[in-house]
Amino acid sequence: MAARSPGGASGTAFIGPGTWHGGPVPGGPKPCGQGLLRKRIKVVDDPGIRHRGGDMRGAEGPTVRCDVRVEAPVPRVWELVTDIRLPVRFSPELQRVAWVDGADRPLVGARFEGCNRHPQIGEWRTVSHVVELDDQRVFAWVVMDADGRYGEPTLDPARSMAYWRYELEAEDGGTRLRQSALVGPGRNGVTLAIERRPDREEQIVAFRLKELRAGMEATLQGIRKLAEEGG
Repeated sequence: MAARSPGGASGTAFIGPGTWHGGPVPGGPKPCGQGLLRKRIKVVDDPGIRHRGGDMRGAEGPTVRCDVRVEAPVPRVWELVTDIRLPVRFSPELQRVAWVDGADRPLVGARFEGCNRHPQIGEWRTVSHVVELDDQRVFAWVVMDADGRYGEPTLDPARSMAYWRYELEAEDGGTRLRQSALVGPGRNGVTLAIERRPDREEQIVAFRLKELRAGMEATLQGIRKLAEEGG
């Protein structure tokens, strides 16, 4: 979860700092626990995931979307996508997730904390805020920079680093499951990387969207398998 899982995620929300071009972020991310589309649809060869490339410039809200058909009813798929801990099993970045502030299930306004790891930047923490919940249809959250890695610390959803969303739709006895992530509108690792290397803006955005897409595909495949096999 992103959050992307983002910024996520995966699953959950997981927009990381832009260290892919030009060295580490000044000051570095805090370890976990220390403080709180414009391109055409492409069909992936296997196994049933489609993805759309997103905008390639940081100011335009870079977005990536993937979807998969699941041979299981919507209620079963919904049970899985609203388990915020599940993406830890599949995401290449997300390590741990936990509800905070007394929350114990998805509700609009509920928050959860994610611990993420990237091979080039180490660990960092995210705090996500559920912004939309439509039973068995939509689950969406934003990811916030509570530790102030890219600017002023904030828990304001309007200044989120990323927005993540699941959508479910009944389809011929099964479920069409869609996941999307949008980078921004608040400061995040992508904007920081672009500020360091404005001449490589499109490459930086494309690289991060590729990472997010890989995490999404792994998460969606994991959900599909669990739903279809009854795991």
